[in-house]
Amino acid sequence: MATDLLKTFVQMCNYLQDPRHVARFQKVCGVKGTFPVKPSELDRGESEPESPVLRKRGPDSSVIHGADGDAKGVQGDITAGPDAPSVDPDTTRAKPLRKNSLTGDVGQEFLIHNKFLFYLFTFGTELGNEMFFIVFFPFLFWNIDALVSRRLIVVWAWNLFVGQSTKDMVRWSRPASPPVVKVEVFYNSEYSMPSTHAMTGTAIPFCLFMLTYGRWQYSFLFGFSVALSWSVLVCVSRVYMGMHSILEVITGFLYSLLILAFFHPLLETIDSFYMTDHFAPLVIIVSHVSLGLVAFSLDSWSTSRGDTAQALGTGVGAAIGTHVNYQLGLLLDPQLSSLPLTLPPISFSLVFLSLLRFVIGVAVILVTRMVMKAVTIPSLCRLFGLPTDDVRQARQHMKVELPYRYIVYSVVGFSCVSVVPLFFKIFSLA
Repeated sequence: MATDLLKTFVQMCNYLQDPRHVARFQKVCGVKGTFPVKPSELDRGESEPESPVLRKRGPDSSVIHGADGDAKGVQGDITAGPDAPSVDPDTTRAKPLRKNSLTGDVGQEFLIHNKFLFYLFTFGTELGNEMFFIVFFPFLFWNIDALVSRRLIVVWAWNLFVGQSTKDMVRWSRPASPPVVKVEVFYNSEYSMPSTHAMTGTAIPFCLFMLTYGRWQYSFLFGFSVALSWSVLVCVSRVYMGMHSILEVITGFLYSLLILAFFHPLLETIDSFYMTDHFAPLVIIVSHVSLGLVAFSLDSWSTSRGDTAQALGTGVGAAIGTHVNYQLGLLLDPQLSSLPLTLPPISFSLVFLSLLRFVIGVAVILVTRMVMKAVTIPSLCRLFGLPTDDVRQARQHMKVELPYRYIVYSVVGFSCVSVVPLFFKIFSLA
């Protein structure tokens, strides 16, 4: 009985991992590739050799290449070359939005037949990107609820660390292209299982809901609906982008819920330790650096290491900033007697002050990041005997990229949590 159940489970996983399901979903959503092969060859099955999908795969196995080095295959009914059919006026010919930062790959051109879904899922995938959270957390911290924001940063950092580390242990490549169209290639050199976009895009909205429900006055149905919609949009967008199989997205969704179930009861204890314990800064630095060293020893260098270092560095800076704020009596949390909190009436002055704080705060953070980057990278290059004239080339070296991300984003996280609020208080913007 147990053997039959295991066999059924493995078969289901193989089915959900099949890249042809991703390709079919993309076709339904109006995304078609321009792979240089006759459409009839797909019908005969020539471009999709049978092979097990539940296996460890190298990062170069996501594209099938011909003898001349070009990608071979087909998506939909579009054929590249001089005999290609005319394109519908409502169809947009496009390339992936961002090239791969590690390999410089700009991706394969594709056709968009449904612009609404393209923009919708582009927005959805941005909701799971690190850059969105770098904007979202400060706005939440400076204008709405500092306690919620700093606890979300803890969940975000741990979520990315666990997700990226799991990727490097499992080592599955991205869905094969063809048949999948790579609408995004920025993360294509990373491993794929589980989807860390699905993880952060699930953990953050549901953690936000769990932290604010009862603390802020709103209905359960509203909060749950927003969290679920956010999560589903991010998860589905990763399939649309051709970055993950259905299995990888489902795994990321469930994995993040498991991590959230573990961390949520501990968030108050962690937050209290950060604020009150005199040894908290030392413990924070040692623990986050140690986690990074463990994660980065799992496999060869890729863009995922930089993302993980960035998240851990931000977590370090935010945690130390939390400690400094409490010790100096800055940005104290509202009394429990004032709960539940309610949003004040929307007025021009409220909106203007919120936007002013956000713009000034972001400007301070960007200047801080620019200065720290200008100082850190050349210093690390000189330390390791590397040329300093090409920043991009220097950052290809792990011994430069990882310390750079740790140092710069630790300072950025500290500035967000402690320096910027102090600036607001001095200039009566709090």
